[in-house]
Amino acid sequence: MNEWFKFSADGLFAIVLTAIGIYLALILLTRISGKRSFSKMSSFDFAMTVAIGSILATVIISKSVSLQHGITGLVIIYAIQMLVAEARKWQFMRRIIDNKPTLLMQNGKIIEGRLEKCKVTESDLKAKLREANVIQLSEVKAVVFESTGDISVLHGSDDKGIDEWLIDF
Repeated sequence: MNEWFKFSADGLFAIVLTAIGIYLALILLTRISGKRSFSKMSSFDFAMTVAIGSILATVIISKSVSLQHGITGLVIIYAIQMLVAEARKWQFMRRIIDNKPTLLMQNGKIIEGRLEKCKVTESDLKAKLREANVIQLSEVKAVVFESTGDISVLHGSDDKGIDEWLIDF
C-alpha cells in the first residue's frame, strides 16, 4: 500500500519522457495513416481507437512496458488499420467489416420494428428530427441509422424525392 503513495522524481521524469515519446509517435503515425485513424467510420475504427488508448495509457503508466514496445504496438495497430482500410475497397471485405445502414423512417412514417432492432428509442428519433429542424413529419423523406451509429435525417419539400443513390443499401 505504501507503494501507491510513494513519490519518486525518477519515476515522474520517466513518465513525462515516456508520455512525450509516445505522444510524438502517435502524432507521427496519425499523420502517416491519415485522418481516418480517428474518424467515426465503423466499429472496427472504434476498436482501433480503444486499442490505441489502451496502449498509450499502459506505456505511460506501467513500468513493465517500455517506450519501444509501446511504439511497436502503435505501429502494428496503425498497420492493421491501414490494411483494413485498403481491404475495404472490396465489397466482400466491407460486408465483413462495416455495419449496414438501416432505414428507420420513410415518407414521414416509422418503419415497424426498426427502432427496436437498432435499439433506438422514439425519444432519440424525435431529438434527431428536432436537431434537423423538422417541424412536420410530412417533411421527412427518410431517417437513416448510419453504420457509424449516427442518425441522418433527409427532409425537404413535397415536390422533391430522394435520389436512390443516397439510400441504396
